[in-house]
Amino acid sequence: MSIRCKIPCSTSFFFKTSLVFCFSITLFLNETNAQLNGKNFRETTENLISKAPQSYYDLDIALKPIQRDTSLMRYFANASAIANYYVGESYALNMLGIAYRDYAQYGKAIKLHQLALDTAVKNNNTEFQIYSLAMLSTVYRQTVAIPSALDCAQTAINLAETVEQPSKDIKRSLNYSLNSIGHIYRTLGEFDLAIANFRKSIVLETELGNNRGIATNYKDIGECLEAVGELEEALENYEKSLALNEKVGSSRIHVEASLGLAHTYVHQGKTEEALDIFKSILEISEDLGDMKIISEIHLNIGWAQIQNNNIKEANSHLNKGLEIAKKYNLITEMEEAYSFLADLWATQDDFKKSKEFFMKASQVEDSISNDRNKRYVADLITRSETDKKNNQIQVLAKENEIINLKLRRNQNTLLVSALLICLFTLLLYILYRQTQLKSDKKLLTLEQSMLRSQMNPHFLFNSLNSIKHYIINNEQKNAVQYLNKFSKLVRKILESSSVREIPLSEELETVALYMNIENIRFSNEINFKIIVDEDIDPYIIRIPSLILQPFLENALWHGLSSKEGEKSIVLQISKEKKGFINIAITDNGVGREIAEKLKESKVLKRKSVGISITKERLANFSKDYQNNFELEIHDLFDSRGEASGTRVILNIPTI
Repeated sequence: MSIRCKIPCSTSFFFKTSLVFCFSITLFLNETNAQLNGKNFRETTENLISKAPQSYYDLDIALKPIQRDTSLMRYFANASAIANYYVGESYALNMLGIAYRDYAQYGKAIKLHQLALDTAVKNNNTEFQIYSLAMLSTVYRQTVAIPSALDCAQTAINLAETVEQPSKDIKRSLNYSLNSIGHIYRTLGEFDLAIANFRKSIVLETELGNNRGIATNYKDIGECLEAVGELEEALENYEKSLALNEKVGSSRIHVEASLGLAHTYVHQGKTEEALDIFKSILEISEDLGDMKIISEIHLNIGWAQIQNNNIKEANSHLNKGLEIAKKYNLITEMEEAYSFLADLWATQDDFKKSKEFFMKASQVEDSISNDRNKRYVADLITRSETDKKNNQIQVLAKENEIINLKLRRNQNTLLVSALLICLFTLLLYILYRQTQLKSDKKLLTLEQSMLRSQMNPHFLFNSLNSIKHYIINNEQKNAVQYLNKFSKLVRKILESSSVREIPLSEELETVALYMNIENIRFSNEINFKIIVDEDIDPYIIRIPSLILQPFLENALWHGLSSKEGEKSIVLQISKEKKGFINIAITDNGVGREIAEKLKESKVLKRKSVGISITKERLANFSKDYQNNFELEIHDLFDSRGEASGTRVILNIPTI
């Protein structure tokens, strides 16, 4: 959701300029450093590539002093790629990903970690696969992509457990993944499970003697305890983290643990002590360049100033935090900023403006909304409506008094009129509620029908039959692989069916898995390809959940099932019209006319209602946009005029 927040122009300009200036200076120093050390680093690179160390530990010892220098790391990654030194390339790509992550450039970080993972897979290097997955999990978690974060962390743990004698670095990656899963549970509100994972990680980090990891986990436990109201125990864990960090000297841990400590102080009413800590770590956080932490500190200063009733300072810091969150797409911080701004205006009895901010907060991300926000929004709405009705009643009462003084004879007429107005209002309200209930019922029916079409008995029966076939033929590996894919697809379908819309990336993952399963039953004859234009970010664009599978199913069973020879389906995502996302599904099947004749000749006909349900869901989804969806189906012909396939073009409105 796009939100605009008003702050003084001069402050906004100065703050933006400062951020841009600081980031530019950092890049300039990196480039200068690379130029000054270019000759020496080239020698270091050539030496490392010639020796080709295969462990993270050996590379980290050699490159740790310059691992945050993006220019040198990019040079090392390119040189390693040219020399086919995959371990070095994977290491450098991960370091670049961490650097971009710390600057809240999550899209670039994900691409770099994914490249590092692909490189490690190409080299069959388990250690770097585990490390890359752990880093990917962290970035996904920070962008609130919970399913992807959990998948990456769990895959990393499963890989680590397959290693009989894991190295120290694999154990560290395992601990990192446990910590990441703890953060995921914390995001989901499962604080007991989160604390259990953090404590398990502490035990393993203690075995490794990694004080940095121990300090990080104590800080994370403090955040969970604070969330459930165990403030004294939370303070103890924050203090343990800070004490351990004195041995480590990590600025990041110092900032994050101090932030939690000050946050707890605000809960305890110690706002002045909290503000002293917030202001002391703000400058350190700016040196770190982590926009997420900088935004959080500004928001917490604003929150503390609300408690002190310092409205001007509170508003200034909250808007600074919001501006950073919007600029770097920090969803959680955006939601928190809007919530605090709602609190701020509620203290000024401006319930209308408070309600607007809370509505914005609830629209930022449904998955991070919580019961407290919902109850608070409902309370604000009730109070606002009550005040509005009270004002209306007072105005009507005064008008009635004047009318009664002037027109005593019309008293009965006025009373009857008032009763009629009330009855008419009540009737309108009842009609409105009935319409709303019918709409909700229709939406629920559509979602249920959609789930039934995705999980149709024919597909389930064939999939289970395939698994049975593998088991009977004693093909255990194929049976396990097929069952894993099938169970993962079922889980994704069930998860997606519980929400109205999902990121395009998750929809593409689901259909890729569906096509993979169906392709097994087609003896892997189908060449399925997904093409996403470079100017499209599938993690940001949202579409109705499970919207593409019915079209792919039609292409499979009506277009390709009766075709001989090469079979292909291409799913292409592009932006051809402003305000729309264009999705084209092209198959080289027998065409609609022949498919219809073949269908009529069959004794058992596949009954498909998925397309009609999909049209209704798209129509319902488009109500929130200015444009309506567009669906076109084109028959394709070759140079001889014979049917050569079908193309389905779907234009879905976007923001």
